[in-house]
Amino acid sequence: MIPHVTNHEEADITALEDLRVQLNRENEKQGIKVTMLAFLMKACVAALQKFPEFNASLDGESLVLKRYWHIGFAADTPNGLVVPVIRDADRKGVLELARETAALAAKAREGKLAPSEMQGGTFTITSLGGIGGTSFTPIINAPEVAILGVSRSAMRPVWDGSAFQPRLMLPLSLSYDHRVIDGAAAARFNVYLSQLLADFRRAVL
Repeated sequence: MIPHVTNHEEADITALEDLRVQLNRENEKQGIKVTMLAFLMKACVAALQKFPEFNASLDGESLVLKRYWHIGFAADTPNGLVVPVIRDADRKGVLELARETAALAAKAREGKLAPSEMQGGTFTITSLGGIGGTSFTPIINAPEVAILGVSRSAMRPVWDGSAFQPRLMLPLSLSYDHRVIDGAAAARFNVYLSQLLADFRRAVL
C-alpha cells in the first residue's frame, strides 16, 4: 500500500572507521565494543532533526511529526528478523548507544525481547553489511515513513583532484514513502547523512 522509492548514496567512512577502532582500543577493558551502527544512529538522529518529515508516521490521512527520536535496528535472529528500538537516541552518546544495541541484540537472539522493546520506533536502520551486497531496497517499517539500509563497506579508489586515494566507502540505501517524501528531499537527506559520516564533527553542529 506504500508507494515505495529507494535512494542510493555512498559515504566515505575512512576517518570514522579509524575512530571506531581507536575507541574500541581505549574501551577494551570496559568491555564496550563500538560498532558502526552506533555511529549510524547518532548521524541519523542529526539528519532526522534537520529533515523532520523523515521522523514521522502516517495516521490515516494525517502526518504526525515526532518530537522524539526512537531508532529501531533490524536484528537477525534464529527466529527471523526483529526490530528492537533504542529510545531517546538523541540523548545518548555513541558509547551508550553501542552498549544498548549490543544488549538488545543479545536479547533478540535469545528470544527474550519484551514487546515494549520493539515498539514506538520513529525511524529504522537495517544492515546487511555482515553478509554482503552492494545495495538493496529495505522495506519501510510502517507506520514509519523511511528506513535506512546499509550494505558492506569496501575500499575504493576515489579521485581527490590530483590522484586516486584508497577510501573506505559505505553504501546507503534510503527507502521512503512517496506520499510524504519526494525524491529531492530523500536525496538531500542521504547526501547530508553521508557528509555526517565522512566528517563526524558535523553531527555536533
